[in-house]
Amino acid sequence: MTDDLINVADLNQFSYCQRRYWYLHFYDTQGRNYERVEGKTKHENQSTRGDWVNELYLESEEIGLKGKIDILDSTDGQIIPIERKRAESGDYYKSDEVQLAGYCMLLEEHLDEPVRQGAIYLYETDQRMHIPITESHRETVRDQIETMRSMTVDGIPPLTDNPSKCEACSAREYCMPEETAILEPKKARGTGWEGEV
Repeated sequence: MTDDLINVADLNQFSYCQRRYWYLHFYDTQGRNYERVEGKTKHENQSTRGDWVNELYLESEEIGLKGKIDILDSTDGQIIPIERKRAESGDYYKSDEVQLAGYCMLLEEHLDEPVRQGAIYLYETDQRMHIPITESHRETVRDQIETMRSMTVDGIPPLTDNPSKCEACSAREYCMPEETAILEPKKARGTGWEGEV
């Protein structure tokens, strides 16, 4: 049954760009770009930092998710999942919040108590940002799980409406946004790629 569960990290991929997730999911095209290699190294190097509990794997058939929480921190008796991100800019993406919400939902079920906030730790700038997890976050997670499960190998999603997302994307060589926009202009209509070619 585990194979039917969505990996929490894939909520982030899907939220960032559905087309990227489609390539990663159906064609296993996970490239080795700098951010991914650097991120994996940082995870390994920092897995013993401080008094945090590291890497708790959880899965839930009821929610439809599985995943490994990077760090659990207990502050004032409240357990907070922490997701590590690189982010040299000192900020994180909206898609990171969706991923964090997925972990909070898994943790809630595991602990049988509410988990109302998580945190994103930006290791490049050593910042920790606490994020309240709202019902809107949870609804986004549920909606995404439903959409992700309904995707098919024949139904490639449209190009992203933000071409700058493609610049460092590890799936770009498979997705080929510029080539798609040139050869199939209908697919570029309304995406932001019309002006890029």
